[in-house]
Amino acid sequence: MPLLRRIMQLAGFVLLFSFSLPLWANGMNEFFGEVNGYLANVLFFDVGFGIGMPFIVAWLIVGAVFLTVRMGFINLRLLGHSVKILRGKYARPDDEGEVTPFQALTTALSATVGLGNIAGVAIAVSIGGPGATFWMIIAGLLGMTSKFTEATLAQTYREVRPDGHVMGGAMEYLSRGFAERGMPRLGYGLAILFSVLAIGGSLGAGNAFQVSQSLSAVQQTIPWLNGYAWVFGTIMAVLVGIVIIGGIKRIAHVAEALVPTMVIIYLLAALWIILSNVSLVPEAFGAILEGAFSMEAGIGGLIGVIVQGFKRAAFSSEAGIGSAAIAHATAQSHYPVRQGIVALLEPFIDTVVICTMTALVIIITGVYNAPEYAALVEGSQGAALTSVAFGSVISWFPVVLSICVVLFAYSTMISWSYYGERCWSFIFGERGSMIYKITFVVFIVIGSVTHAGNILDFSDLLILAMAFPNFVALYMFSGKVKGMLDEYLAKLKSGELDAEVRNASQPNAG
Repeated sequence: MPLLRRIMQLAGFVLLFSFSLPLWANGMNEFFGEVNGYLANVLFFDVGFGIGMPFIVAWLIVGAVFLTVRMGFINLRLLGHSVKILRGKYARPDDEGEVTPFQALTTALSATVGLGNIAGVAIAVSIGGPGATFWMIIAGLLGMTSKFTEATLAQTYREVRPDGHVMGGAMEYLSRGFAERGMPRLGYGLAILFSVLAIGGSLGAGNAFQVSQSLSAVQQTIPWLNGYAWVFGTIMAVLVGIVIIGGIKRIAHVAEALVPTMVIIYLLAALWIILSNVSLVPEAFGAILEGAFSMEAGIGGLIGVIVQGFKRAAFSSEAGIGSAAIAHATAQSHYPVRQGIVALLEPFIDTVVICTMTALVIIITGVYNAPEYAALVEGSQGAALTSVAFGSVISWFPVVLSICVVLFAYSTMISWSYYGERCWSFIFGERGSMIYKITFVVFIVIGSVTHAGNILDFSDLLILAMAFPNFVALYMFSGKVKGMLDEYLAKLKSGELDAEVRNASQPNAG
């Protein structure tokens, strides 16, 4: 009954808030536009000698390359082992944590497999051209090592509290890791910076942007919503609120059920379009490779394509951002490295596979540069553009895609609500978590009436900025992670890990 009462109170608050939205929706649009200008000036500057390479994008590229080389290209070497872990081969009864490795992976994937793959890819291709796809794939492959490193650190420095709840993520390995090095104030300051950016990112990229983009896709099949966007926002707010009140275990169960189904449906449709136009596939790949290295617009144009690819990959996979580390910290795992190896799969699935499939559909159908869809490109309506691309081949699929988009947005929002709530609790304590949850639900309704372009810019700024404090830790503790990885691989090679699992499974095993 207490849970039902809280849900009813939350629903009542959302409805009351929704009816007042028309009075100040325009003010919110202006607010996001003004904030974007300030944040861009403070958080970003050009390190490319005037050719447009933002510092944060360069930070991600250099960091991912550094980690990939230092860890011996484990992003490619340990894919098979990660699948074995997910299948439960190394599960032990005494593994400590709140959710299984698979649930942690699907929770993290539910935050990344979504509109970044559908809307973000369409935006990247329409702005940067087909060549942006190539750099998205490269960023995804490199990002696998970034994800491994941050997930391993999240497991290493997590705090399992007396009630069984886990507090872990970049804020924990920043504060605790730097304290170990004799720099507690610096570590705590970076942890607070990360938490503030994550909270803002959860309300923007993980919330309002999701609602705005999913609404744009749904409006293609339900035109009635054009005049009643707040209705869509209100319904989503109530549905999200019901789940997030239950915490990580309920979120993990929902994600575990939703993510595989959504991915399969979406990939089957994309594969159908690609195979139906198989004769155009070589031409599409040719456009991708040509655009990736084209100097037609000069060095500035080439850098612009690279930036678009890496920005969208960062927004899609969140590798190096530090957000997914919060979910992986909760996984049941005896070795921190083991969950890091599971995390390798995230960028591979959401960027290398799903984003590439989406990009091929966008390029093959030609909607990204079609004059009749210029308004969608200008308005950053990526989900609607993807819907048009699918609909041009499968006439009835926009209806199915609308459902997928809503589910993608829904799963992303419930996962990002957890990320933001953990960061909020790190700053203000566990007792204040309900304040954050109410704020998160309110922003869902705001997202339904706020201009997508402003939300996209706001989201990019905050999400990408999270990489700065996070990668400081990844650089600082990369040696420690490398040592743990070498020790783990030595045990794996000797058969010691298999023996440990057999012994732990014995009825009288200590």
